[in-house]
Amino acid sequence: MSESSSSAPQAETARPPAALAGVRVLDLSRVLAGPWASQIFADLGAEVVKIERPGRGDDTRGWGPPFLHDADGEATDAAYFLSANRNKRSVAIDIAAPEGAALVRRLAAQADVLIENFKVGGLRKYGLDYESLRNVNRRLVYCSVTGFGQTGPYAARAGYDYMIQAMGGLMSITGQPDGAPGAEPMKVGVAVADLFAGMYAAAGALAALRHAERTGEGQHLDVALYDCQIAMLANQAANYLVSGVAPGRLGNAHPNIAPYQVFETADGHIVIAVGNDGQFAAFARLIGRPELAADARFETNRRRVENRAALIAEIAPAIRERTSKAWFELLEAAGVPAGPINAIDAVFADPQTRARAMAAPAPQEAARAEAPDLRYVPHPVKYSATPARFDGAPPALGAHTRDVLESALGLSAAEIAALAKKGVIAI
Repeated sequence: MSESSSSAPQAETARPPAALAGVRVLDLSRVLAGPWASQIFADLGAEVVKIERPGRGDDTRGWGPPFLHDADGEATDAAYFLSANRNKRSVAIDIAAPEGAALVRRLAAQADVLIENFKVGGLRKYGLDYESLRNVNRRLVYCSVTGFGQTGPYAARAGYDYMIQAMGGLMSITGQPDGAPGAEPMKVGVAVADLFAGMYAAAGALAALRHAERTGEGQHLDVALYDCQIAMLANQAANYLVSGVAPGRLGNAHPNIAPYQVFETADGHIVIAVGNDGQFAAFARLIGRPELAADARFETNRRRVENRAALIAEIAPAIRERTSKAWFELLEAAGVPAGPINAIDAVFADPQTRARAMAAPAPQEAARAEAPDLRYVPHPVKYSATPARFDGAPPALGAHTRDVLESALGLSAAEIAALAKKGVIAI
């Protein structure tokens, strides 16, 4: 290499294209299920415009503490809001005002996907329902996320994650079994019914978007938290449909595998997850009980599940003889899956979390002004050709109202000022 070439400035590496670059999403949803779906689109490069009520915005902006605080110590947005709204543009429009609804219709005419989670029929009076918008945009993928769907005897009911976990069967299989200390149905520690509905909504909208690209025809997606909760019962739903017996609560045990649960150690607790007969034989040798693998009650997973109580009675005393750390090292060396029960602070301190960059700051140009060093949990999928992006922290309410109305709809400064004066928009 010549001296001149080695000292020449290096060309900046081109940024890889985002998978959904050019896709426009209009987000009329609030709280978690809908925003979770639209955040997936935003992470993958779609332009997501979030429509929010002037003066109040998404309900989750106030769902704290904890909150971010500005330079004067005043609370701004709750951490809850930050979890589901990165990479979006916030436009504050009052859709109850005729002029506001008209603005949203114009934005919908340009959109590829619309996501909303109003009550069934709630947007019809504003002319923002699927049938109305289909007349102005035939290729629009219109995704409605509700508690119970557009049909059925419960369609008009509001649906919240907690009640959906209860009604959809999840709580009936979560918690300590009857007769054990603290026995009662339990919810999961995060709003999984909302999150799974959001993920199904995103996957469904991507499938419908592909159909629209091929045919020029959009469609209406009816996503119910209740349906998604039933779908995510997975093997437990299949257990019932095959056997006719409703599964019950097993605490930290697995309904179809044993031993696969929490065990007490000399200084805490660990999870041991024996997934097959070979692993069980290795486990039995490790705890000094090799004869268990040949015991007719325990020699296959089926027999271990059928004789779970007797199996745990044989195993538990041995596990209590060593510390959690000692067991991790021994089990890992023997090829038997096991893991600690981490508190969330320990999760983010874990070297695997750090290696996978699962708590990352926003790029400097995309950070929140009041919290430039704030870390976020990023999109978890690693793409070799079209990586997920982080172009913007969760926006302040109405931060992009003026820009979107000018660039997307061509409104003049005078028109925007007039709408703001009437309270139709907030800038």
